[in-house]
Amino acid sequence: MTDSRIIEHGREVVRIEAEALASMTERIGEDFARAVEIIYECSGRVIVAGIGKSGLIARKIVATMNSTGTPAIYLHPSDAIHGDLGMVRSEDVVLLISKSGVTDELKLILPIFSRIGVKIISILGNSGASSLADHSDIILDASVREEACPHNLAPTASTTAALALGDALAVALLKKRDFTAEDFALFHPGGSLGKRLLLRVNEIMTAGDEVPRVHQAVPLKDAILEITSKRLGATCVVDDAGKLVGMITDGDLRRLLERDTDMKNLLAVDVMNARPKTILSSTLAASALELMEEHKITQLIVTDEARIPIGIVHMHDLVQLGLG
Repeated sequence: MTDSRIIEHGREVVRIEAEALASMTERIGEDFARAVEIIYECSGRVIVAGIGKSGLIARKIVATMNSTGTPAIYLHPSDAIHGDLGMVRSEDVVLLISKSGVTDELKLILPIFSRIGVKIISILGNSGASSLADHSDIILDASVREEACPHNLAPTASTTAALALGDALAVALLKKRDFTAEDFALFHPGGSLGKRLLLRVNEIMTAGDEVPRVHQAVPLKDAILEITSKRLGATCVVDDAGKLVGMITDGDLRRLLERDTDMKNLLAVDVMNARPKTILSSTLAASALELMEEHKITQLIVTDEARIPIGIVHMHDLVQLGLG
């Protein structure tokens, strides 16, 4: 097979699946709204079940719902008939996924769902008469004209359609709950988004005695020793009241050497940058990184409301945390 034929087949798959999704737009109507309302009013969890490739889609829908504020759990139909049905409670909602609507493993557990008294929402590739359709309170039509498989057999477009419907449910519920980016971050503390939305400067800054600090009247050599010993590439410069009046960085020293090699009579105040960039400890770490990038600097002094330096945050720390 030539490269051009491979490209043609790839494009054909994407076209078929895109058309399948486009055709579903008009089918999202009152039944979809009712399904969202039932899940929203549910005081339990969404129990999602499917077998085979539908089971894989079910797991993805569960993951999306859990991360967007809708508690959900996957129930494997085969395991369900061997004891796992015990996880289902009357306050739950069941979401079934099936291309045919006659999946044997799901048919076996339908009577138990009815006995428990849960509401059943089904995403079906065949929305006509079927066992699942007959037992469902709501049917969401995920039928497709054709599969992307050239034999029209392997679930491809149909699984894409079911996944899109599951995503649509999750996002509609997200909006109905007013689920914010901050809420999302709470469920993703280990991810970069969680860190960007949750991590604050006071959680990562160098603080206490580790903060390099010199009085403005000390000889420059003392400032250099402070920079060297604290290993942050900079030192705060303070006045008699301990308030920040400036900052000296490694870069300031290099530029000084380019201009003047005689530094023995210089004081910290003679070399410092009198307008250093500062930040409050309650600021998001991501905002600190943005400020550093904007001004092309690698350190920010953290001060309190009285301009007393209480910490330093370094770009390297932020990058290591995955914010950069």
